[in-house]
Amino acid sequence: MTKQTEELKQQPGLILPPGPNGWWDSERISCPCVLRCADGKWRMWYYGRDPNFDRDINLPTGRCGLAISDDGVHWERVQGPLTMGAVFEPHSDPNRFDSAHVGVSDVTYNNGLYWLWYFGGDPSFTKVGNMRAKGLRMQPGCAVSADGLHWLRLEGPYRGALLPVGESGEFDELFCGFPKIVRDHDGSWKLYYHTLHPEKGFLVGLAVSEDGLQWEKVGQVLGPGPAGRFDEGGVGTRHVLPIGNQYVMFYEGVNNSGYHCIGIATSTDGQHWEKQDGDAAGGSVFAHAPSGSGRWDARAVGTPYVVPQSDGSWYMYYIGANEGGSDELTSQHQIGLAISKGTDYAQWKRWED
Repeated sequence: MTKQTEELKQQPGLILPPGPNGWWDSERISCPCVLRCADGKWRMWYYGRDPNFDRDINLPTGRCGLAISDDGVHWERVQGPLTMGAVFEPHSDPNRFDSAHVGVSDVTYNNGLYWLWYFGGDPSFTKVGNMRAKGLRMQPGCAVSADGLHWLRLEGPYRGALLPVGESGEFDELFCGFPKIVRDHDGSWKLYYHTLHPEKGFLVGLAVSEDGLQWEKVGQVLGPGPAGRFDEGGVGTRHVLPIGNQYVMFYEGVNNSGYHCIGIATSTDGQHWEKQDGDAAGGSVFAHAPSGSGRWDARAVGTPYVVPQSDGSWYMYYIGANEGGSDELTSQHQIGLAISKGTDYAQWKRWED
């Protein structure tokens, strides 16, 4: 047993820590996107950064990379062709939407190509209350690849992006990031994203498309829960899957104390959603480890990515954050795995717990 394997066993759920010194992801990693591929391998794309990445961008994003696995549990990094082993990084054109930082938020496979759905921001500063935030004006983009390592961006109409940030007064005027894609049986597409509203908190929006390239915004489809619920501060990252005769959204919610859990909402049309109460803290289905426990995910679990297994059970990959940090760059982000209780996707336990 390697030293790293031994360390992971002491932290239930943890399957991938930050990379070694000199790698693009040596400081933090986040937002796993996992596919079981036709060659029998599991591939995980995720984003992160090294300690020298622009510190004025107070976000966990930076560059994106790839890891590979034989079983979906034990992962090995793949050295990519870009900076410090990354496979995707900010664009060199300073006029593009994604010239300062990027993050992958979904990967699909269609017609012999991997499709990387990502978001990025430029170096401009955005005023949020009394603060100025660099790179916050995030927008979604798309790139394609034959091997998962070398990517070609598809040009969107908004400085390369697929969607514009909302106009002043609209719910998504700050940013529209973290795109997740659903391809419907009729060939149409749904793109879910989220934003931050200064008064209302984190909100989820929807855009639709007939071809995956030209998108039209529908509007806000999900928002904060009532006081005392795990998502009282809003709904952020999410993964939407057609399961049975409905859509199921696994989503990250935040409470007013800044702790994050994962919950579920369901919909028959992908637009009108009903939250489901889970058995974990605040109505969630998967909660952060107990506060004060010192565990690696005691402050936050989020960015859920759910993968069906051949026996009808489910794997949920997620990001965990520890307590003690004051912002995105002072808490540690690592990647974990939870396993469903049989076929019940509302009951979860950490791997090795």
